[in-house]
Amino acid sequence: MTQATPQEEEAFKQKLTPEQYSVCRLGATEPAFNNKYWNHHQDGSYHCAACDALLFSSATKFDSGTGWPSFSDAADKIAVEFKEDNSFGITRTEVICKNCGSHLGHVFPDGPGPTGQRYCINSAALNFTKNE
Repeated sequence: MTQATPQEEEAFKQKLTPEQYSVCRLGATEPAFNNKYWNHHQDGSYHCAACDALLFSSATKFDSGTGWPSFSDAADKIAVEFKEDNSFGITRTEVICKNCGSHLGHVFPDGPGPTGQRYCINSAALNFTKNE
């Protein structure tokens, strides 16, 4: 995770639930098929739970069968950044909120067209805003 000052980390601890803090700030993964947005189908936008940056749109959300919310593209390419993740003996690409450095999930090259990407994101890292 991006290094935050002790004061910033304390603010994250106050704002986020324990599960959100564990995922966003400590890089944990929530259980598959047992999270808030994996089977969520409303129109709207998904924002970072830690800083409210716009990350994904429901227009790019799809059912990947993995049990986590999956998106074929970010709503704003400059809102996310990527980092090589070699944990658990495999190489993956971690997706991080560029604004606050929070862990969001991972991206894989097995998604639908036109991007071919599958952003596999933890629900705990997201807040949803319904379209009016």
